[in-house]
Amino acid sequence: MNPTGLLRRTPDGIDLELTRAIAASREDVWGSLTESDRTALWFGPWERLPEKMIRVQMAFEEGSPWSEMRIDACEVPSRLAVSTIGDAGSWKLEVVLTKSEGTTLVTLIQHLSDTEGIGEIGPGWEYYLDMLVNSRNDEPLPTFDDYYPAQAEYYSSLSPL
Repeated sequence: MNPTGLLRRTPDGIDLELTRAIAASREDVWGSLTESDRTALWFGPWERLPEKMIRVQMAFEEGSPWSEMRIDACEVPSRLAVSTIGDAGSWKLEVVLTKSEGTTLVTLIQHLSDTEGIGEIGPGWEYYLDMLVNSRNDEPLPTFDDYYPAQAEYYSSLSPL
């Protein structure tokens, strides 16, 4: 598994970006990101809460914990932005879907204030994006051990562009 992420400097901090190409329409890929029965295949199921909140089960994490997320933006079928607040801190995440010659580019962006913990965060998102791709292709799901600690040094050594 070769790491693919990069860091971009922004006016507010640093963005971690990872991209995958999926041979499907944006609408179909959007369903894999937003329909609970489909997110359950690669990330975990979710349920609606009041006031733009959802509760997501991290089905592939130890103990399958639940986490609350606020939906910050939902632009069907091109952009979903969420914020989490939990034991691991506050995370701002965004997924952008772009059409590209018969495929959909899925770009996951985590908005960061600094690069602390990037050696663990990057491999985690590589794992989850490959889980998405493999679940859609009916291929065996990867194991996190294939990503961490093998990719930790790559991510720890990244410099923002």
